[in-house]
Amino acid sequence: MKKYVCDVCGYVYDPAVGDPDNGIAPGTAFEDLPADWACPLCGVGKDEFSETE
Repeated sequence: MKKYVCDVCGYVYDPAVGDPDNGIAPGTAFEDLPADWACPLCGVGKDEFSETE
């Protein structure tokens, strides 16, 4: 699964890790995140993320 980086603060969403602090289980693809999910560091929405290597 691909990782995504926040264009605002640089936070990297890694599907292998998920976002357990916000109820997102490991193995959750970026595309499967809830529409209202936000960057845990700066609070921007999914539309402010870019695919990364």
